[in-house]
Amino acid sequence: MTLRVGLLGTGYWAAETQGAALAQHHEVTFVGVWGRDSAKTGALAERYGVGAYDDVDALIADVDVVAIALPPDVQAELALRAAAAGRHLLLDKPLALSPLAAERIVAEVERRQVASVIFFTNRFCDNVETLLTEATHEGNWDGAQATMFASIFHPGNPFGVSPWRREKGGLWDIGPHALSVLLPVLGPVTEVSAMDAPRDTVHVLARHNSGAVSTLSLTLDAAPAATRSQFLFHGSGGLLPVPDGDRDPVAAFEVAVGQLVHNVGQATINHPCDVRFGREVVAILDAADTARREGRTVRVAGLGR
Repeated sequence: MTLRVGLLGTGYWAAETQGAALAQHHEVTFVGVWGRDSAKTGALAERYGVGAYDDVDALIADVDVVAIALPPDVQAELALRAAAAGRHLLLDKPLALSPLAAERIVAEVERRQVASVIFFTNRFCDNVETLLTEATHEGNWDGAQATMFASIFHPGNPFGVSPWRREKGGLWDIGPHALSVLLPVLGPVTEVSAMDAPRDTVHVLARHNSGAVSTLSLTLDAAPAATRSQFLFHGSGGLLPVPDGDRDPVAAFEVAVGQLVHNVGQATINHPCDVRFGREVVAILDAADTARREGRTVRVAGLGR
């Protein structure tokens, strides 16, 4: 099966990760690009030898799969439109910036029975997936610690110019990566509390329905000398660190593409990182955002009850 794919977005991630992976993937045909800037759209389309579209609905009509690399609020609107047109979805994280927007996408995906995959990068790395499977089987974890101290706002960093990242911070940008590792092992989150700290850091305390408690420390504005990314499960069996992923983003996205193609071929809409999982992540992030702003513990609506 060879699926036709259209790419929505022309920024760094679209050009260097999604576009690069789509152009070399043997199971798909990269058809074209749409973007909000016509000059960037034309340049990216020329780079990969595909069509440049000035009408997003025209590109959606010409393909089987829509890949989106745009800010989450824009992604949510276009993913809903693509799903309504019966197109399968390759999305970035977070799925949306509100539980309502995420729920609308899930409802449309289920109504149209289209496949979906959200690209949580490490979840498409074999060594990480193997460890998470083993940790889930072992069980008896008391909790986990996730520390993600990134520093993206220095000159030359392509992510530092992103307005939505500046506005929403590490909670919404890298928080999804942390949750994508913790949730498969510890289970759904039932309630969260959160506190702001220097350098736009957010510390989140999350109670899972398994009884475990995890902590997440997240920022995009760490001191350059203090950058760090670490995930660590702890329990009666000791400490279990999660390794760095064994694939670069392009190779990992190729795996995501292949898994979506497989699901389409098998006529299944279920995937560990599909829009339902994306909805769960958005609900937790939204609850944590409320908790940090209001200084209280917040129940995660509809999860872990």
